[in-house]
Amino acid sequence: MKRMILIALAITIMGGMGFAQQDITLEAIWKNYEFIPRSVPGFNFLKDGKHYTRLEDNKIQQYDFITDALTTTIFDPATIEDGAGFSGEVDGYSFSKDETKILIETGTEPIYRRSSRANFYVYDRGKQSLTPVYSGGKQMYATFNPQADKVAFVHDNNLYIKDLASGVSSQITKDGEYNKIIYGATDWVYEEELSFAKAFFWSPDGQNVAFYRFDESKVKEFTMTNYYDELYPEYVTFKYPKVGEANSEVHIYVHSLRNGKTVRIDLGNEKDIYIPRVKWASAEQLCVYRLNRHQNELELLLADPFTGETQRLLYEKNKYYISEELYDDIVFLEDGKQFIWASEKDGWKHLYLYDMKGREIRQLTKGKWEVDAFYGVDEKNNRLYYQAAEKSPLERQVYSIGLDGKDKQVLAGAAGWNSAQFSSTYDYYVVTHSTANSPATYTVYDRKGKPLRVIEENLKMKEQLQTYGVQPIEFFSFKTSEGVELNGWMIKPKGFMENRQYPVFMTQYGGPGSQEVIDSWMGFDYWWYQMLAQQGYLVACVDNRGTGGRGEEFKKMTYMQLGHYETIDQIEAARYLSRLRYTDPSRIGIFGWSYGGYMSSLCILKGNDVFKAAIAVAPVTNWKWYDTIYTERFMRSYQENEDGYRDNSPVYFADRLKGNYLLIHGMGDDNVHFQNTAEMVNALVAANKQFETYFYPNRNHGIYGGNTRLHLYTKMTEFLNEQLKKGGKENQPPKNKTMKADTPEKLLRERAPVKE
Repeated sequence: MKRMILIALAITIMGGMGFAQQDITLEAIWKNYEFIPRSVPGFNFLKDGKHYTRLEDNKIQQYDFITDALTTTIFDPATIEDGAGFSGEVDGYSFSKDETKILIETGTEPIYRRSSRANFYVYDRGKQSLTPVYSGGKQMYATFNPQADKVAFVHDNNLYIKDLASGVSSQITKDGEYNKIIYGATDWVYEEELSFAKAFFWSPDGQNVAFYRFDESKVKEFTMTNYYDELYPEYVTFKYPKVGEANSEVHIYVHSLRNGKTVRIDLGNEKDIYIPRVKWASAEQLCVYRLNRHQNELELLLADPFTGETQRLLYEKNKYYISEELYDDIVFLEDGKQFIWASEKDGWKHLYLYDMKGREIRQLTKGKWEVDAFYGVDEKNNRLYYQAAEKSPLERQVYSIGLDGKDKQVLAGAAGWNSAQFSSTYDYYVVTHSTANSPATYTVYDRKGKPLRVIEENLKMKEQLQTYGVQPIEFFSFKTSEGVELNGWMIKPKGFMENRQYPVFMTQYGGPGSQEVIDSWMGFDYWWYQMLAQQGYLVACVDNRGTGGRGEEFKKMTYMQLGHYETIDQIEAARYLSRLRYTDPSRIGIFGWSYGGYMSSLCILKGNDVFKAAIAVAPVTNWKWYDTIYTERFMRSYQENEDGYRDNSPVYFADRLKGNYLLIHGMGDDNVHFQNTAEMVNALVAANKQFETYFYPNRNHGIYGGNTRLHLYTKMTEFLNEQLKKGGKENQPPKNKTMKADTPEKLLRERAPVKE
């Protein structure tokens, strides 16, 4: 009888509580991948603005945008009788401008972050025929001209053009050679730091193709070692220009299909420059960006494609540097008389209208807030579309405004993070909306802003949030001892009680222009953070000075001394968190990857009285070992700024290590070389400092593949549990913390920051 009463009581209690909440595990995150939100890939809109296509079950399917009904199958490999060696697998595709032909990509091999090679085939929709672009080996970046009668591509560092009517391929360049000369594709540092890999561009009339030539001859080489169970390892050697060393010499050429001649564009006498973009302004004018090596002077040159002669269209000089995010925000209007350009010249990124003489007509957006993305211009209705942080640097909304700078409209204004993709006619758009506590929803709107249908709500993941009893992300802000206001978020431990003291786990990135403290869905690490919160950690993140969304001065104040202010701010953040009633100041750890790994390394060294533990994944440990474009943009060269390098590189502060340091790196990292970790180990050994290290052979900067991520996160979690959870005070009353504060916001009102 007593047993039955206890069972009944237990059932009653469980019924009142609802179902038992499940524990999050690393296996669920990184082995079974149970927490992948449903997403809507970028829409491949057709020119009618009413249909889109997507690759589904190895077929190219066409859907009605309004109803999402399947209207037709455009390409099905199973229906191809003579595929000329086609494997039957579709990796990607692109339509010609008139949509009569499709380039099919198969057998894709990734190279670096954005580069790849593959076999390309032309599918003629009218003839239902499939023909290979080239039979001499895999190609790169095959692209139709606007008339769809030619295809340009790169093979073995040379540029080719195939005439689709005759089937003849012409080799436009002859002297391309690995690790020496590249045509039509970028070198490593352009691909990584200027964010493009295809380096040839058809003119609007399809009669000219502009292309880059990289001469890498003087660029020094770097070698990575891979291990594949062979007698000898594999050595991968490629050109990688490090700080102060020679870059590729870059030239721009235009090849004419009319006369078969190739003209070199006049870029001036200075050779040590960058060409971050090339864009056709019209069939008769090529716009070439010319950027000095310090990256603080940018010119737009208008080039005559027939003579190579150039004249300046626009010039901008910045006292710090020209931000890379400005390069793609240019649109030449169809009237040939005006163009839209983005600039930070008033201290905030905004859009401007210029004439073709380089004279500013008007500023289109204005205010102490940032335009984050420029979506394009509907010239028929004289409106442009953009995303901005007007409401808050933690949020993004979507707007439209007239070309006269008037009649601004909010197209997606919900609190949180909004982005949009527009149909080719701008009659419809899809808004992606999420918050830090809610995964993305995807909704279709018409031109008037009327919602038409919800594509995806991520109901399954919203159920998972309940099933696993996740803790809400709470935003806060505080002022440092220097009076700087910083933004942050935190996740409190499961079963949180104010009269306990919890270990603090800080995560951050901190690099120039980045943002981690945003009201947007995070992704995989969200679930790791929630797992740690379930296990009793308070997880927090703070955006330091140098991050984005708050204007040029806040972002660029770290110029010439990367790591200095960022480290100060992260240490101040840790001190702020340590003063909370419910945290244990003796158990604060910090984690970061890449720039974040650089930051976590600096923090445990320079903040050795604050941080008990740090995890650094793929960190830069001395800026002199990183590439030219990124490092010199923010630091100039080592010779010009020796103090900036020495004062803020972790290898020079190894002797300050007091806490527990876990150093992790992929040995196949082509970006932040394993050299950084090897040299850091040298410095720690020389200082007789104990540490832990994990390395991953053959893995690149992302450290993934097979069980790799599970293995990595298992190690990091075990390290945190060993270093931060032992000796805990969760069940002890707070020590020297008599001020009660229910929330971080209340703390701000009640307690002034403590100065160092």
